[in-house]
This record gives sequence, structure tokens and C-alpha cells, in this order.
Amino acid sequence: MFTGEQTDLIAFFNQNKENLVQEWENAIVVNHGDPFKMKIRENGEALLNVLLTMHLRSKSELLGIIEKIAIEVSEERVLADINIGDFVYNVNLGRTVLFSYLGKSGTSWSEMQVAINMINFCFDKFLYYAVSHFSEAKNRIIEEKTMFIDSTHQDRLTLLGQMTSSFIHEFRNPLTSVQGFIQLLKADFPNMRYLDIISSELDQLNFRISQFLLLSKKELIGKEKVRYELNQLIDEVLNFLYPSILDGKVKVIKNLSEDFTLNGYADEIRQVFINIIFNAIDVLNHHEVPNPTIEISSCIVPNEQIKISISNNGPVIPAELQKTIFEPFFTTKKLGTGLGLFVCNEIIEKHKGNLTCDSYLGKTTFSIYLPM
Repeated sequence: MFTGEQTDLIAFFNQNKENLVQEWENAIVVNHGDPFKMKIRENGEALLNVLLTMHLRSKSELLGIIEKIAIEVSEERVLADINIGDFVYNVNLGRTVLFSYLGKSGTSWSEMQVAINMINFCFDKFLYYAVSHFSEAKNRIIEEKTMFIDSTHQDRLTLLGQMTSSFIHEFRNPLTSVQGFIQLLKADFPNMRYLDIISSELDQLNFRISQFLLLSKKELIGKEKVRYELNQLIDEVLNFLYPSILDGKVKVIKNLSEDFTLNGYADEIRQVFINIIFNAIDVLNHHEVPNPTIEISSCIVPNEQIKISISNNGPVIPAELQKTIFEPFFTTKKLGTGLGLFVCNEIIEKHKGNLTCDSYLGKTTFSIYLPM
């Protein structure tokens, strides 16, 4: 039951409600593009009415009403796409205005303390419900956008797979014929100039086609794993890329441990090495790094894995990009497809391994972990 002084305080607030709300409205931060700016005053009046009638309700009823208002207001704030900090600031301005009027009411200190507790209770609960619902709604929006982006990426990959499985196979057939005729020409005319260059360029073209074919599931049908020598495979890759290494004046340092026989899709692992090393050559040439160097090392690490590290002394890859370079269609090159490192990562994961990137001043390292 309320005392006479508490009843007088409620009457005082009711009498000054219009001025109080107006003062609150004049002080708040409002975005001119807010579609619900005309409802801000109405929402303030609703919260004030809850405060002035809280003595008529049980605690559970009061919390239910506060939560209902808070959810409605937070939904508007989400749709308005406002800064949650502005919202909290505006709500607390209302609390400040109430306290200022409380000081003008002539209420005794003991009753004023009771009123302060009641105001804080209503405003704290309102902010708790509103901010919690706001955060949940924002997270739902982010999740929906993420799902849409993932779905879009998947659709593009599916379409790309369909295109590669039909178009690239047809493209590869005449390429194979051309490579065969080059070998015949080499046999008949061993001293003919430029045949080696043509053959090397065709190998490069075949490599690029294979990169797209790895995105097609049809390429895996009937494919079997084989045993291969790791160091021998690396040497083959370096021989294949020798023209590019020579042209870029890149120094290659090998620091390989004893040779290991691994089991897997050797052509795909070869593709990974070619891709990463070729990217390193391209970066070193593009940025004109003095004394361009690529270092290839291998060692045994715990969990029965072998680690192959491919390092270069090119520019640093920013930390934020290190998290996205393995995503499909991400590229910093003007004419890049954004599929190279994505394909590499897919291949290594298919072999139950892991591919990482570590970049700091003077050294960028791609590390490949494969099971023994």
C-alpha cells in the first residue's frame, strides 16, 4: 500500500508528464532516416506509463509488460538499422530527466530513494530485454546473410563444376592431340627450334585445365590412390616450373629431409606444389623483390605427419587476408580466378591433411601437413 507521500509523487509525475516527455524528446539522438522516428515519443510515453502504474501490478505482470514494450521497440530499432549505443543513450536520457524532476518534487530523501530504485528497476529491465532481443535479431540477420552468401558460393561452384565437366573435357581432347604431334615432331626433327617451348606452354595450359577439372566430381570417378616418392615429386615440379624460375631469376633452396613414400592422388599433390610455387614466383616478379628466393623444406612433425613448407621473401600477406585466401573466388590479381589456393586446400583436406599460411615481414610460408 502506498503512503500519502508516494501517492503525491505519482500525482506530481502525472501532472508534469507532458513536459517530462517533451524534454526527453528534445534531448535524444535521432537519425533523420529513421522510419520510426515519429513513434519514439509514443514509446517514451508507454515506458513512463508503466512506471506510473507499477504499484497496481504484481512483479510478474510488470515484467511481462516491460518485456512486451521492449521487444516491440527493439524490433523497430533493428528495422531502422540504428546504432545500439544511440538507443541505450536515449533510454538513459529518459532516466536522467526523471531523476531531475524527482529532485523538484519536494519528496523526502527516504521516499526519494524508494522512487529511484523503482525507476532504475523499470529502466534496467527495459534495457535488458530490448538489447537482448536486438542482439538476437541482429545475429539472425547475420546468420541469414551468411547462409545466403554460402548458398551463392555453392551455386557458383555447382555451376562451375557443370561447366568444367562438359566444356573442359572437350577442350582437353584436341590439346592431347597437339601434345602427341609435338612428340612426333621431336622424334622426326630433334633439332627443330621452339618445340621444347611449345611443349612447355602446352604443359602449362594442361595444368590450368586440370585445376578446373579438380572442381568437378566426375573427375574422381574410377580414380585410385598410388604410392609416390615425395622428394621425387618436388623435383619433377621444379623441373616443370624451371622456365618460370629462370625467367624470374628466382633462387630455389631445398632443405628436404629423407625421402618418404606417401599414398594418395600424386597428380593432385603435384598440382598443389605447382600452384603454390608458381604463385610465389608470380608474387616475387610482380613486386620486384631483390634477391627473390623460394625455400622448400620438409620434416616430420607429431601425430605421424610430414610437413612441407614453401616459403618466399615476398611482401607480407595482411592478417585479415590470411583468413580468406583459401576461399573460392577470392583473388588480389586483376585476371585471377580465385580458385588456385581454394583447390589446393580442397586437395589437402581430401588427403586428410591441412594447409596453412603464415606471413610476416620478409617471409611468407605455406605449410602442407600430410599423414605418413
